[in-house]
Amino acid sequence: MQVLDMRTVRAVNSQKQLYTLLWKHNLSSDPHISFPRSSCQKLKVARLFCHADRLTLHSTRRCLSRTFATTTTGDSKEWSGPNSSSGDTGSKHGSSSGVYTVYDPISRRMVTRKGTKPYVVEQETESTAPSNPVDEVDSTGRIYGNVREPSRSKQGFSSGNVSGYRKKGKNKIVYVCSDCGFSDGQWWGHCRECRNVGTMKMFSVNEGIEGKVNGSQVSENLIRSWLPQSSAEPVPLRLTEVNRRINHADWRIPLPGTFGAEVARVLGGGVVPGSLVLVGGDPGVGKSTLLLQLASMIAEGCGNGQSAPVIYVSGEESVEQISDRADRMNIGTQDLFLYSSTEIEDILEKITPLSPRALIVDSIQTVYLKGVTGSAGGLIQVKECTSALLRFAKKTSIPVLLIGHVTKSGDIAGPRVLEHIVDTVLYMEGEKCSSHRLLRTVKNRFGSTDELGVFEMSQVGLQAVPNPSEIFLTEQDSNSEFLAGLAVAVIMDGSRSFLIEIQALCIASSISARQVNGVTSSRADMIISVLVKQAGLKLQQNAVFINVVSGLTLSETAGDLAIAAAICSSFMESPIPNNVAFIGEIGLGGELRSVPRMDKRLNTLGKLGYKKCVVPKSSEGMLVGLDIEQEMEIVGCRNLKEMINTIFT
Repeated sequence: MQVLDMRTVRAVNSQKQLYTLLWKHNLSSDPHISFPRSSCQKLKVARLFCHADRLTLHSTRRCLSRTFATTTTGDSKEWSGPNSSSGDTGSKHGSSSGVYTVYDPISRRMVTRKGTKPYVVEQETESTAPSNPVDEVDSTGRIYGNVREPSRSKQGFSSGNVSGYRKKGKNKIVYVCSDCGFSDGQWWGHCRECRNVGTMKMFSVNEGIEGKVNGSQVSENLIRSWLPQSSAEPVPLRLTEVNRRINHADWRIPLPGTFGAEVARVLGGGVVPGSLVLVGGDPGVGKSTLLLQLASMIAEGCGNGQSAPVIYVSGEESVEQISDRADRMNIGTQDLFLYSSTEIEDILEKITPLSPRALIVDSIQTVYLKGVTGSAGGLIQVKECTSALLRFAKKTSIPVLLIGHVTKSGDIAGPRVLEHIVDTVLYMEGEKCSSHRLLRTVKNRFGSTDELGVFEMSQVGLQAVPNPSEIFLTEQDSNSEFLAGLAVAVIMDGSRSFLIEIQALCIASSISARQVNGVTSSRADMIISVLVKQAGLKLQQNAVFINVVSGLTLSETAGDLAIAAAICSSFMESPIPNNVAFIGEIGLGGELRSVPRMDKRLNTLGKLGYKKCVVPKSSEGMLVGLDIEQEMEIVGCRNLKEMINTIFT
């Protein structure tokens, strides 16, 4: 006796109780199955069922195939189905008149097979075995139902169409023989059961988590229950009709006060209802402080006798920690609600009864959707959560403000598509050694990207800087000898102009050493080389140090003339008066070139009380009729030699 048959007999002897239950209750109660009467035939049936319960899928398939093949070659009257006669089923393997009923371990139910090939399934009957979705196999081996046969290409087989999802996005691959029905988890080139070549077909079996949803489905299911549903379906509208519906006076949520005016400048005039705003920045720069103050301002500014709740949701802090920070900032708004959660479904469900005026999520990397693969902060989770919140904002006209973490390179963590999904992207910048913070716009669908907000971090939160043009200036004394080597430049950042101080130090040394802070080394080397070649300064045996005050980085070419003036002042030990500023770019020939927006730069100098400004000669004619608040002398120079003769002689 073969080893496989001995294993089957041991399974039958060890489970007599299981055999009795299967025989008396399960098998006899099914009207679609006819049973053999002899004891030998009963043993075969018991062997079949016990073997299916104890062995693995691979061993069960082999046992069933051998038992079935042996039965079909003998007396065909042993296995008769409800549609077969007692003597017309055929007696040879492969005859077309046999109908067979066996237990299929894959679908875990009784199936009836009929046809020329022993494992071709045409009809399936109900049984007491556990039921799974039905998989039908026709005579060519194609499986219908939850399993699809992949298409064949020149390079091999594709994964096929699979309904449902599996963990980590993978599907189980099964190879099934179209002749005998033998299944294997690996392709060997031939069927290891019937030894036929070219009969193994690959199928993708659905396993894993079912019922996956994306962010749009989650938000749609949540807001559908409480949003007023319009009876008419949405249709394309004319631009003029849409304009008539919009009240431009109330289009944006106003932000009063100096702090609100500074934030509104960056946003383009205020918070737009239904917008999705993303705020990024380095850790500890003040992102949470900014949005907590903004939440309090929206709740207070929209009062006017009517409640305007604003919800601040944090996935990083508890409500007690947020409340403690709000107490330090003297925030006690009644309509400001705090909530700590990391599930998007839970957040949208909890804020539904409040119907908030605005929603703030801190941060997008800490929240997740239950039906989406991956952990919080992953690429898929961040994208789907942002899409869900975007759909929620557009459907409800509730603005959503998100906080986003940044990577080592300074970019917002997560997929790059995140910045394409949102309406506005803001970056908050600031040096650890400085209390000043800059809020700049990188993307804005509702305003300009040239605006810049300037704040100062204090014990009670962020405060707007009243005069940001002079925040980088230090106290100066015209009679002090330390002013030698110091020059003032006017730079532009967005639509705002700032005055910065540039310091230079020249020391006689046998080694020509150079050290620069706040200016690129290549730019500093070029300016020093032009001074040596075109202006005649003997800087070859001098160590030159250049520094930009307040730790700023000067990237605009409008500061070239101020850098050259500071080097000349230190080299000639001649201080520059504290009411003189420099605006201009230096060429390789020593000529001075004009820079854009000269009028705005000069207006900033006039407001701060400067008396003289050195500019390129080409810009002097364009500034003749300029209306400056305070009288100022504009000096035009063609090259560096004229500048040196004008200032230091």
